[in-house]
Amino acid sequence: MPIPDDVTGNEIDKDVHQELLSLPKTLAEDVARNLVMVARLIDEDPEGAYGYSRVALRLASRVAAVREAAGFAAYANQKYSEALAEFRAARRMTGNTELWPVMADCERGLGRPEKALDMAGAPEVQKLDKAGQVEMRLVAAGARRDLDQLDAAIVTLQSPELASSSVQPWTARLRYAYADALLAVGREGEAREWFAKTVEADRDGSTDASDRLAELDGVEFVDAMDEDDDETETVVTVVVDENTTTDDASDDEPSDEDAPEAVETEAVETETVETETVETETVEPKADETEADEPKADEPKIVQIKDSTED
Repeated sequence: MPIPDDVTGNEIDKDVHQELLSLPKTLAEDVARNLVMVARLIDEDPEGAYGYSRVALRLASRVAAVREAAGFAAYANQKYSEALAEFRAARRMTGNTELWPVMADCERGLGRPEKALDMAGAPEVQKLDKAGQVEMRLVAAGARRDLDQLDAAIVTLQSPELASSSVQPWTARLRYAYADALLAVGREGEAREWFAKTVEADRDGSTDASDRLAELDGVEFVDAMDEDDDETETVVTVVVDENTTTDDASDDEPSDEDAPEAVETEAVETETVETETVETETVEPKADETEADEPKADEPKIVQIKDSTED
């Protein structure tokens, strides 16, 4: 796959750069540039990132950073079996346990939530840093929900990290998972509270907590603009007293041949009067309505003024 000319290996992490020193210089640069493309595309274009990861894997399959990148690219494309194999290979090469939570989530993706729960109770979890332990808790709660153990999922997420008022990189996702679990068991009031707390912590918009909160509050967002429309219409309803009409007003009335045809609906007959800037519609009752439904001479008629302006 072609790589843009402005992409250089200097963008990679220094630890990855250290790993690539075992390769010939030209090869190391090629591998590094492919890894940079994986990092750039994995969120917006997972398939593209996967393609670059395969190139890097073909060039340097014995480099742990390459196997890890290939694993994340496969994971982003829901190729869980492939991702799990790459993560296991990277872990064998480095001996690190930091990939343990995502490996457990691959087990969930393969339809093995029980295996994910076994991994959540393994000694490797104790070797994880705080972020890794929170991630493992999220995976375990997801596995509980996979098994339809909704109450157990809620209990799994209850932790000092959830109760903390400080905002950490994992805070928004942890609060969101807890709110969603509460909603799953019908505890809407508590769910709303935690979705609101998620919004407070979600500084980069990584969740849709604001939309979920609006949904619980009964707020519906409607796009009033059609992207294909070239004009916006504003309809204003005013009341006109028929008795105040003067002879001068009749001068503004168009002739019969210029006037548009009346638009008939099931309930009303509308006559449209066009001027230079507005359209005026007078709503009158049908001729076959009873006298009781007809407006009296001294009662006002409803006039709708439609203002059309171009965007």
